[in-house]
Amino acid sequence: MIKPLTKAEEQVMQCLWKLDNAYLKDIIDAFPQPKPHSNTVATILKILIDKEYVGHEVHGRVHYYHTLVSKQNYFSSSLRSLVDGYFEGSFTDAVSFMVKQKDLKVKDLELLLQQIKTKK
Repeated sequence: MIKPLTKAEEQVMQCLWKLDNAYLKDIIDAFPQPKPHSNTVATILKILIDKEYVGHEVHGRVHYYHTLVSKQNYFSSSLRSLVDGYFEGSFTDAVSFMVKQKDLKVKDLELLLQQIKTKK
C-alpha cells in the first residue's frame, strides 16, 4: 500500500509529476508564488525518498530527482483510502454523496453513466 503524503509532500510531488525528472531548482521554479525556500523543498524531497515516492541520482554536487510512484497510482490509492475511510468502502455511497453535494449538470451525469456502461 502506498504511504499517505502530507499536504506539503503532495505539493512537491505535483511539481515533480509535471516535470517528470528535475533538479531542485526546477522543482522550486514549478511552484506558484510565493515559492518555498530551497531548504524546505530539499527536506521534503529527502522525506519522499524515504517514503519511496522519489528516487534520485547524484550529478557532482547536484541531485537529479525522478518519481517512483505515478500520479495515477497515488490518485487511485488516495481515492481508495478516502472511500474506505468515509464511505465504508462503498464507491456507490461516495458517488451518491458527490452527486448530492455538487451541482452536477445533466451532461456530466450522462457522461458518468456512459463511462459506467462502457466499463461493463
